[in-house]
Amino acid sequence: MELILKLENVWKIYQMGKLELAALKNVSLEIPPGDFVAVMGPSGSGKSTLLNMLGCLDFPTRGKIFLKNKDISSLSQDQLSQLRGRTIGFIFQEFNLLPNLNALENVMLPMIFQKVPFLERDKKAREILNSVGLGSRMLHQQAELSGGERQRVAIARAFANDPELVIADEPTGNLDSKTGKMIMELIRDFQQKKGKTVIVVTHDPEVASYSKKIINIKDGEIAINHQPSWTSQP
Repeated sequence: MELILKLENVWKIYQMGKLELAALKNVSLEIPPGDFVAVMGPSGSGKSTLLNMLGCLDFPTRGKIFLKNKDISSLSQDQLSQLRGRTIGFIFQEFNLLPNLNALENVMLPMIFQKVPFLERDKKAREILNSVGLGSRMLHQQAELSGGERQRVAIARAFANDPELVIADEPTGNLDSKTGKMIMELIRDFQQKKGKTVIVVTHDPEVASYSKKIINIKDGEIAINHQPSWTSQP
């Protein structure tokens, strides 16, 4: 079975003047297809650094990261960008929508980078926005959308290139509990119905309860706990 992601003895060390700070310490991790993983840890634990490694957004100081069995350090920036764009979708706490674009245009954007023809990306973006309940809001800009609607646009954008893996960074952090639950149910349905892989970075135990496996990180080191059963609500 081909792994989506593999971290092999990964260290990330930052130079702070004459001092060295090890944000990650000898982290090894395998993410197989169809996994649903939550990453939890206190502020300063190395959680954000681990997120950057899992998203192939940064390179380790030591160790190796494999995305679809390819050592990312062996790829050019363009090759890595193309592989990451096809394989990984990102959902951010702050939504990261472009304010000068409407919802439809924001969802189409990742497909432009993958050179999807206009008619195809327009059709697909409309279908995805309909699937997340925004069929009547797709021509609205960010300022005209609620927080929950913005996050649904962000989810639709993450799904645009049909990625094998979606990484969500505190996806409910700026939402009330009811809207947060709806967002997690959307992510869970995506994971279950399409057999995709999801990694959620969160401080919220309720969000983590949707996962099958929890990675706890503290002082740059990880411990993995498998959930005894599917604990999220049906």
